[in-house]
Amino acid sequence: MTDPRWTQLADHITTRLAVTIDSKVSIFVNDTTALPAAHALIQAITRRGAAVQTVYTSEFAEPDALITYDLAQLAEPAPVERAAMEWSTVHISLRAMLWPDNTRPVLDDLPQRLAALRAAKGTISSLRWQSTNWVVVRIPTEDWADHIGVPGDTLLNEFFAGALDDWDTHRKRWQTVADALTDGDTVTIRSADTDLTMGITGRRGVLFAGDANLPDGEVATAPVDDQVDGHITFGGTAIFAGQVFEDLRLEFAAGRVVDVRATRGADIARALIDTDEGSQRVGELGIGVSSAVRQWTGDLFIDEKILGTVHLALGRAYPECGGVNHSSLHWDIVKDLRSTAPGGGGTLAVDGVPIIDAGHVTWPELR
Repeated sequence: MTDPRWTQLADHITTRLAVTIDSKVSIFVNDTTALPAAHALIQAITRRGAAVQTVYTSEFAEPDALITYDLAQLAEPAPVERAAMEWSTVHISLRAMLWPDNTRPVLDDLPQRLAALRAAKGTISSLRWQSTNWVVVRIPTEDWADHIGVPGDTLLNEFFAGALDDWDTHRKRWQTVADALTDGDTVTIRSADTDLTMGITGRRGVLFAGDANLPDGEVATAPVDDQVDGHITFGGTAIFAGQVFEDLRLEFAAGRVVDVRATRGADIARALIDTDEGSQRVGELGIGVSSAVRQWTGDLFIDEKILGTVHLALGRAYPECGGVNHSSLHWDIVKDLRSTAPGGGGTLAVDGVPIIDAGHVTWPELR
């Protein structure tokens, strides 16, 4: 029996995207575990009279492609995905959480190969946000739950709680954080392993509450390109682009990454950061504000929504935040400031006023 919450989610998405009889909707599905969501969406879209096409964008063969293809092949955007984006007025990406396959041999030039593949994917991503009304959905799986040692129902229930939340109520409460970023000049992030300062003068704080990313719940801005200084450590394990990174430490000077260290994945991180000119800078500062999502998963898309976390995205900035940094890369990296995090809690403040202080959320509307 299909979980009725998929139907509720499909109704929310099609309403949010204002799907009508004139819409041309593309759905990308990366794995069969996302099919319940896809089937519910196809039904909801069809009932509205809209045209819908589904593309299976399997990630299963990517590890083999990284080994087999040359750099030119890897850097070529997928033509079917490009055509689908150019056809669409509305786009929905259903991305099931897939644990990385580490059984393939590691090549000496893997970082460069991975950077080329991410650049190709970045082209498709740019077409999505530039020319369609879109939503990206990150769907938990039993396989991921098994790898992190939590019940599958825990991840699924938190996913639905964070995707089908009371968005109208939250927007009113969370907007105060966005306003603080809009009115602010400086953000600081400090903990035992982090001391980072970012200028935000003239940039806008933007609230994400059930509109484009599900599960949702973050406030974001775009730091001034040459005003990021200091160092930040992302403790523990994080997964991006099918690669595992552990205890990643970045050092910034005048907005650029000047040093990269990690107990695992440092070479790959350096290659990603060298993708292009803009990938060396911070395109986004985000603050997680969702109390519905609590379980740390190692998946950036989920963890960045957790209340008590902060994240930086290297590369492409959101124009709605006032950002001007361009890149084919947009790599969200999440730091847990809660007291349960590796190394203990941390502090995030805007112009010296803490939003998170010593691991505790102190902003009144968030408490």
